[in-house]
Amino acid sequence: MDVSVRVENGVGRITLNRPKALHALTTEMCQAMSDALTRWAADDGVRVLMIDHAEGTRGFCAGGDIRMVAQSGRADGKAGEAFFNIEYRLNTQIKRFPKPYVALLDGVTMGGGVGISIHGSHRIATENTLFAMPETGIGLFPDVGGGWFLPRLEGQLGIWLALTGARLKGSDVVAAGLATHLVTSENLPDVKARILAGEALDDVLADYTQMPVRAGYAEHLDVIHHCFSRPTITDICLALKMADDDWATAQADILKNRSPLSLSVSLEQLRRGARMASFEDVMRMEYRIACHIIRSHDFSEGVRAVIEDKDNAPTWSPASLSGVTPQMVEAMFAAVDEELAL
Repeated sequence: MDVSVRVENGVGRITLNRPKALHALTTEMCQAMSDALTRWAADDGVRVLMIDHAEGTRGFCAGGDIRMVAQSGRADGKAGEAFFNIEYRLNTQIKRFPKPYVALLDGVTMGGGVGISIHGSHRIATENTLFAMPETGIGLFPDVGGGWFLPRLEGQLGIWLALTGARLKGSDVVAAGLATHLVTSENLPDVKARILAGEALDDVLADYTQMPVRAGYAEHLDVIHHCFSRPTITDICLALKMADDDWATAQADILKNRSPLSLSVSLEQLRRGARMASFEDVMRMEYRIACHIIRSHDFSEGVRAVIEDKDNAPTWSPASLSGVTPQMVEAMFAAVDEELAL
């Protein structure tokens, strides 16, 4: 069973159990979780939800079943659409869940793993937490509500994370506002046990939560806010190159290796998401992008290079930012035959 769903002493429990794939989400896993949230939201016997991963594995959740989605996109795309449909509806359920939703992010938390945690009320990081939204490296975009939470981080922090796929570890995840609590991994068993014993959630967390230290990226915040506020990807790259800063130059080099189309679409997604008034509107927008982008050359090529052949040498089309037209970007936001129903 790839995901275990049960109720223990008033705690709705979800445990991801697909260790060989670092618990990457499948359509069936998302459906099982969605069904559970529907039941538990209306069940007065369930007071809190807690999601974690099987013990002895280093990932909370490394994302979604991207290999399947790419294979679908190379055919008729229907299986990929079905995956994003249930995944985004699950993300919305988590955002609107009426009870405490406790995610224990003890390990790799990327892409889809962010989507099943970031929208919950309590997000507990440990020293093992590794957060990233690496989608531009495979020709995708920072979805699962990235258009909502990323542009609402401090300044341009979310834009930097989205475009470069930068990884944050441990305390930095809390400092960025992505996790709400920092607890050492050795204390997680006690945290779980006390929650399951019926103790008040806030009291339990107060006993174990640590203050985050100064973020590793903090010394670069001025550069991040200045450069990543530029209106286009080309302008961002130019600002990074002109910053006369080794770290900024390294960020520009990262962007040179990302899909030009994906970068352009992702920036537009976050800009639009920042202006949207509701989470549901963002998810509908992201569903449209997903339905289009999974059929694109760059997504197929990115998955081939990074996940399938592992040569890490994708051939993007267009090959450079100068080849990306406004029409190409706008096409990714066009209406689809069946909009996401929320």
